[in-house]
Amino acid sequence: MLILAVSYFASGEPASGGQLFSPSPAFASGSCDTDCVKCHTISTEEVRNILAKIKAPDAKILKMQMSPARGLWEVSIDNKGQRGLFYVDFSKKYLISGSIIEVNAAINKTKERLDALNRDRRINRSLIPLKDALILGDKKAANKVIVFTDPDCPFCSKLHEEIKKVVEKRKDVVFYIKLFPLTKLHPDAYWKSKSIICEKSLKLLEDNFEKKPIPKPSCETGVIDRNIKLAGSLGISGTPTSIMPDGSVLTGSLPADKFIELIDSAKKKGAKK
Repeated sequence: MLILAVSYFASGEPASGGQLFSPSPAFASGSCDTDCVKCHTISTEEVRNILAKIKAPDAKILKMQMSPARGLWEVSIDNKGQRGLFYVDFSKKYLISGSIIEVNAAINKTKERLDALNRDRRINRSLIPLKDALILGDKKAANKVIVFTDPDCPFCSKLHEEIKKVVEKRKDVVFYIKLFPLTKLHPDAYWKSKSIICEKSLKLLEDNFEKKPIPKPSCETGVIDRNIKLAGSLGISGTPTSIMPDGSVLTGSLPADKFIELIDSAKKKGAKK
């Protein structure tokens, strides 16, 4: 089986201090072919030093474990509300951000861990104003999903097509779309977001997703700047990011049927509480 390390974000509970993988700070003898933890250790203090060097000294370490690929540790963190993961090689000289793909099964193992991590994450939806959001679906629908999207993000375009299918299938679901341009990646997304908000036009957003030209902003608005600030305060740094009715977080795109399953699952969990 070939595993390719090429992303940054995975799952777990808070880690305790001290050595994680070995009862002794020293390297023990043994074959790494059978059990790597017999030969290699990493401590929370070492990870904290790494976080300090990458300018994230206040990040909380959630979990440290062996990665799906040999020779790497997987470190899960919470940095100002944003959960993610990275990999550290056994020499502790290299930090690796990227996805680990299990080639034979075509499974993104990093995304698997990230999704598991985010399933336990909750965002207080009351902190998100919806009066300036674009609405897809019936605003009276019982299940409200909030989506942070970027007009020039290809994954956002893909998700948008899926949530349109969700609304067609389920009249009890409505999407509130908050425009959050990732200006470092998409320089034009800022003015496009302003233009869409000025017109309060879902059609303009969809035209842009379809690569059609849209007009320059027709007004001055602070909505987009507030959205950017809000996203940062909530630990949202990428698009698309969806906040489910129970406050759980979904990153990236998902087929309509899977999206509906998540919504229904969140409803059941909420009913049990």
